[in-house]
Amino acid sequence: MSGKVVLVTGASSGIGGACAEMLAKRGFRVYGSSRNPNFRPSGYQALQMDVTDDKSVDEAVAQVIREAGSIDALVNNAGCGLAGAVEDTASVEALHQMDVNFMGPFRAVRAVLPGMRQRRSGVIVNVSSLGGLLGLPFQSFYSASKFAMEGWTESLRFEVSPLGIRVVLIEPGDYDTDIWERNLVIGKQALDASSPNKERSQRFAEFVKSRTPKRRDPREVAQLIVRVANDPNPRLRYLIGPDVTMQMWLRALLPWRRYERVVAKATRID
Repeated sequence: MSGKVVLVTGASSGIGGACAEMLAKRGFRVYGSSRNPNFRPSGYQALQMDVTDDKSVDEAVAQVIREAGSIDALVNNAGCGLAGAVEDTASVEALHQMDVNFMGPFRAVRAVLPGMRQRRSGVIVNVSSLGGLLGLPFQSFYSASKFAMEGWTESLRFEVSPLGIRVVLIEPGDYDTDIWERNLVIGKQALDASSPNKERSQRFAEFVKSRTPKRRDPREVAQLIVRVANDPNPRLRYLIGPDVTMQMWLRALLPWRRYERVVAKATRID
C-alpha cells in the first residue's frame, strides 16, 4: 500500500504517533489527527480533529479527501482512560469515556466509508485493548468502551467485507502511551474523602504508577499495524504484548473465583 493515504487518529503521541511516523517512513501519505491545534509533527501532515464532535470529524475527513483524493486506510487510535469504582463514577464521566473510545471510532468510520465503498477497497484498523477482552477492575467504563468496540467491529466487518473493505482489531497490552499519563482520569469522587472506595482507589492508582517502567515500546504495536495495513487478507483480531497472552491463559485455565483473587491481588484492590 505504499503511496496510499492513511488517516491515524490520536497521532500526537504513543501508539498513534509511532504508527503515523512508521507509515510515513514506509511511503504512505499520512494524516495524523489530534485535538491540539498546536500539534506539529515531522514527517506527516497534522490534522486537527476532535473525535467527540460530528462536525469536526466530517470536516477533517473532507479536508483529507480534498487534498489527497481519498482515504485508503483509517487507524482508529484516539482514546482515553477513566479509573475509579462504579459506585463513584458520575454519569457525565462514563458518557465521556464511551464518547471518546467508542463513538469516536464510529464517527471516523462513518465518515470514511462512503469513499471506501465507492472504490470497493480500504482498511480500517481499530485499536482496542486487553480491556476489550477482559473486564479490568476500577476501569469498568474503559473496559465497557473497548468491549463495545469489539462487538461493533465484528458487526462492521460482516457488513463491509463483501465490499472489499478490510476491518481489523488490534488488542495491545501494557504499552507506554499517554493513556496512562495525560489521558488517564481518576473519577472526581474516586479519591474523595467521602468515598467508601477511597483507599482501594489509591492503591489501584499506585499500582498504575508502578507499571510505568515495565511498559513496552509502542513502536511494537505500530509495526504490527503497518504489517496489517499491507496484508490483503488480515485476521479479525491481533493480540500483542506478553501480558495479554498471560492474562488470556490465566482466564482460560483458572476457575473464575481463583482468577478474581489473582487479579485483585495483582492490582492491589483486595
